[in-house]
Amino acid sequence: MLDQIIVDQAVRDLRPDFAVLVITAEGLTNGPSDDTAFEWLAVAGERAQNPESVQAPEEHPHVIAWREAYQAFGAKPKRTRPSVDALIRRADALPAINKVVDAYNAVSVEYVLPIGGEDLDRYRGAARLVRATGDEPFDVIAGGEPAVEHPAPGEVVWRDDEGVTCRRWNWRQCVRTRVTEDTKNALFILERLEPYPLDRLREAGDDLVARLRVISPDVRIQSRLIGAE
Repeated sequence: MLDQIIVDQAVRDLRPDFAVLVITAEGLTNGPSDDTAFEWLAVAGERAQNPESVQAPEEHPHVIAWREAYQAFGAKPKRTRPSVDALIRRADALPAINKVVDAYNAVSVEYVLPIGGEDLDRYRGAARLVRATGDEPFDVIAGGEPAVEHPAPGEVVWRDDEGVTCRRWNWRQCVRTRVTEDTKNALFILERLEPYPLDRLREAGDDLVARLRVISPDVRIQSRLIGAE
């Protein structure tokens, strides 16, 4: 599956410095947030709020790079913030979702790195990062009811054969493929722009894998780095 994931040339042309570490985790035993997950979130939040260890979100070079990438395809990053920007701004009260989501959110905040998690069993075909035509379906909950939205033409989106799985690169995930307490097999997407070091990207991936093994000691892991030529 990993070898079928692609970053379309139109996205490469937009940001030639983009690289993504994709990780599959099979055989997860997920569940409600527990004391370990709460501790991960608390530690990440404390580190993000420590002015001696990390810059304010608006000053961090990786957050700035993501804002510039959003502007390049027409998004307004102050209204629809890159995922890591939005998470860091909630560092004083990071939300607990479930053990797996808490793990990757904590790593995202600690490493100032956008990370997404997807339920592989709900995927249809391989993941691919493309610029949208504008007619692709994106399933959401609006007003408490299922609804379908569409990306703007030219918007950078992750998608599969059925539709968009994440809009505006890493802004919002669809309902269909989100990681739930029942997720057994997952895909994690760790996204980097310069000047973020590739070694730091790999370190974040190793940290995420270590936490997944705490949750599920027998989990089977594979990974692939794309776009770091």
